[in-house]
Amino acid sequence: MVQVTYLDAIRQALLEEMDRDPAVLLLGEDIGVYGGAFKATAGLLERFGWERVIDTPISETAIVGAAIGMSYLGLRPVAEMQFIDFIACAFNQITNFVAKSHYRWGAPVPIVIRGPAGGGVHGSAFHSANPEMYFVHTPGLKVVYPATAYDAKGLLKSAIRDNNPVLFFEHKFLYRRIKEELPEDDYTVPIGQAIVRRPGRDLSIVTYAAMVHASLEAAEQLAREGIEAEVVDLRTLLPLDRQTVIESVRRTSKLLVVHEDTRRGDCRAGDGVCFRGSGRAHSPGHFARYTGAIFSAAGGAFFAQCRAHRRSGARSGPLLKLLIRRAHPFRYIYFGAGRRVSRRNPSAGVRTGEDYGRRGHHAPDGRKHLRGHHHEVAEEAGRCHRAG
Repeated sequence: MVQVTYLDAIRQALLEEMDRDPAVLLLGEDIGVYGGAFKATAGLLERFGWERVIDTPISETAIVGAAIGMSYLGLRPVAEMQFIDFIACAFNQITNFVAKSHYRWGAPVPIVIRGPAGGGVHGSAFHSANPEMYFVHTPGLKVVYPATAYDAKGLLKSAIRDNNPVLFFEHKFLYRRIKEELPEDDYTVPIGQAIVRRPGRDLSIVTYAAMVHASLEAAEQLAREGIEAEVVDLRTLLPLDRQTVIESVRRTSKLLVVHEDTRRGDCRAGDGVCFRGSGRAHSPGHFARYTGAIFSAAGGAFFAQCRAHRRSGARSGPLLKLLIRRAHPFRYIYFGAGRRVSRRNPSAGVRTGEDYGRRGHHAPDGRKHLRGHHHEVAEEAGRCHRAG
């Protein structure tokens, strides 16, 4: 079998769903003749024609608004945001119309809004956002963020067939770096189900998207030190598969949440309420987060984090060890990306030192720093394990 990239898996899903259901159509900027900014829709115009592969003006509000109207008429539009950063232009359409339509008027909105997200690719300030949590807080939506080619294809097919509006985030760093063999038969991946990528007994690492691969590398590094970390890939952020996370924490009693998004208002998998609601027996003995900055450095906070610390010469280890040892089981522990950690005053934490989240700070090379980033994740995971 031929290995398929993450990007080609998305193209396959679009093609197969358009073949299967004539109600499925695509609309977005440059998706027709040009084939999309990343070529996700290359060749689809020639196959399906202008009525089903629609080039639009540069207006995300118009794209989403048109998709809403199409869905009311029985179609299943897949709207592409050329870069997911600009989904903010359609925020009102998505949160006040798409999310509430079925509840208010009994009119389902079976649309998919998909686009490239994430940092680490020299995208700078306007092409590196992680806006998934803007919408996870909005009832009526589903939010999907796959990490593998298999999941990208299977989840996109499920999203297109779903009668609810689905926001489908694709990490652009993975587009051509992640490859695997895919089944020739038609398949789907259920929305709302997490998966354990690597079993373990000492620590649960809960993550999604590109950080799944960094976490798996970190887990292999920890295994050489005798620490067996379990890696849980959420795959879907809304609805969140709490049960899989709870069962993992029940086995390991320690939780580390790893993601590229900013710290505040981030992934609910790390919310202590998730465990308190299921009884004390499921509460993690230790809980920490490894995230991006509060103020994102241009080009992706998470990837800029490593560079900022290395350039400053700061050492985060003693600070993290101190914080984790003193932390309440449900207190958030933050490894700040945007600020330099002070050696002289470690108890002051990330609020001391120089701010590296300044304008004009481009992200480092994605390939280099994703490959090396598992060392920081492994270091943090090791402290979380030992702290108990």
